[in-house]
Amino acid sequence: MIRDAIPEAMAGERIDRVVAMLCGCTRAEAHDAVAGGSVTIDDRVVTKPSVKVGAGQVVAVSEDPSRPPVLPRADPSVAVEVIHADDSIIVVDKPAGLVVHPGAGNPGGTLVNGLLALYPELAGVGEAHRPGIVHRLDKGTSGLMVVARTDAAYHDLVAQLSTHSVQRHYRALVWGRLETQRGTIDAPIGRSRRDPLRMTISAEGRPSRTHYEAVQQYDEPVSVTLVECRLETGRTHQIRVHLRSIGHPVVGDDLYGGVRATFPVDRPFLHAAHLRFTHPASGDEVSFDSPLPPDLVEVLGRLS
Repeated sequence: MIRDAIPEAMAGERIDRVVAMLCGCTRAEAHDAVAGGSVTIDDRVVTKPSVKVGAGQVVAVSEDPSRPPVLPRADPSVAVEVIHADDSIIVVDKPAGLVVHPGAGNPGGTLVNGLLALYPELAGVGEAHRPGIVHRLDKGTSGLMVVARTDAAYHDLVAQLSTHSVQRHYRALVWGRLETQRGTIDAPIGRSRRDPLRMTISAEGRPSRTHYEAVQQYDEPVSVTLVECRLETGRTHQIRVHLRSIGHPVVGDDLYGGVRATFPVDRPFLHAAHLRFTHPASGDEVSFDSPLPPDLVEVLGRLS
């Protein structure tokens, strides 16, 4: 790790330029290091290369930006449930507990490692450290993901996601009874300044919109509601942060206040149940559905 205090002469400089000078790497490498979450200012993660630094602030870089990244390798021991595959796309049903791609603290054993064992050609698609990946699910979230199998499909799907034309529906169990049966949470989300592992509602965050509708209310042994959420945007932890912001955290979510001794659940009750998008090769609208996995069915079985 490289760690240094900002001298007066560098006050006001962009963080990517500071990282380039500190590490002796190119500006592009520094830019990628910042965007990838490898840089902190006063122990707070920054991901915007344009952020300006102040005199006396401590900048730390966790990885050498000039060192070539370790590319993920195929690992046939990682089980991948493929529900559809053709020449352009792969649709998988990710189990809870599986990380999507290698990163800090998870060098291997990820979904990407398992996919590379099945589809070696993915190594040249999209970003090298997460080949084929166009959107992600949190480690504790189960359900549907589409993976690009060609560069053309990758760019097409990224464009669909950026224009919010991909439909993604989730099932979540939340604490309490919703005041309204349906609604929209429109609140920007950014990284927490106090805890870089958490996201939060922030005026400086990125625009984020979640539509929700109550599906079933349960009153015994605790008051909880099964809801369907539809993402219009896809920010990190978006559903979890938005539902907590209206006073209804996801049951089992230890990061956002959803763990309670009165009704223990092993992981966040959040499942990506429906996926609809335009096929990048045929132009046809395609859709896929995934039923609740057994562990979440068991949770509902404890309620009435």
